[in-house]
Amino acid sequence: METRALAADPLEIGGRSFASRLIVGTGKYRSNREMLDAIRASGAEMVTVAVRRVDLDRNREEGIVHHLDPDEFFLLPNTAGCYTAADAVRYARLGRAAGISEWVKLEVIGDESTLLPDVAATLDAAAELVAEGFKVMAYTNDDLVTALRLEDAGCVAVMPLASPIGSGLGVVNPFYVREIKRRLSVPVIVDAGVGTASDACVTMEQGVDGVLMNTAIAAADDPATMAAAMKLAVRAGRAAYLAGRMPAREIAVPSSPSVGMLHRR
Repeated sequence: METRALAADPLEIGGRSFASRLIVGTGKYRSNREMLDAIRASGAEMVTVAVRRVDLDRNREEGIVHHLDPDEFFLLPNTAGCYTAADAVRYARLGRAAGISEWVKLEVIGDESTLLPDVAATLDAAAELVAEGFKVMAYTNDDLVTALRLEDAGCVAVMPLASPIGSGLGVVNPFYVREIKRRLSVPVIVDAGVGTASDACVTMEQGVDGVLMNTAIAAADDPATMAAAMKLAVRAGRAAYLAGRMPAREIAVPSSPSVGMLHRR
């Protein structure tokens, strides 16, 4: 049975409300059918589309966008594959011009080997896109100062990584993730690095507002089943955070009270 706390717990971003706190990507699937089955199994409402890497013509059946009904999913263009602020801005504009959305998941990569973000370029692109009326959800590292600057730039959400893109390592620095969430007013969505359901649960237990993932689902042997597991894990982690966990101790504490117990003579 769903508790009252969970029933009234939507994700609010940029003036929109989403029942699911899981956001999923569309890359790396073996087929469009497999992609669609997995997305539906995840329960996600917001779905990212890499503007630089996909055909934006909805009439082409082989393209990803053809299979994503905007009445069923909220499409979030992303700037994956961009290595400069100028490129990121260009592809964000392309996504809007194609009629997908005025929202954008901003991603500017700084290093081709680690795929870590270029912080300076991300800040520059965010400021420019916000000034043009975009609702920017900015991918960044797990650095508090950068997160605060992105919020100041007008981003509607800040998206620190759990660990490098596609690594599947889970949350490497939970303290930094918690501190970013504690200090920011806009939603904090952890993006990149989740590998399996337990990672998603632990991530949500840090108190963040949501999780975005792609490879963890698409690269699974059974993407739809993994997507369903991620759906449950995100909800479980959120529920555990709202419930408030017991304090961790280094000594044992009896689970039953000792008062009133019969003692042996």
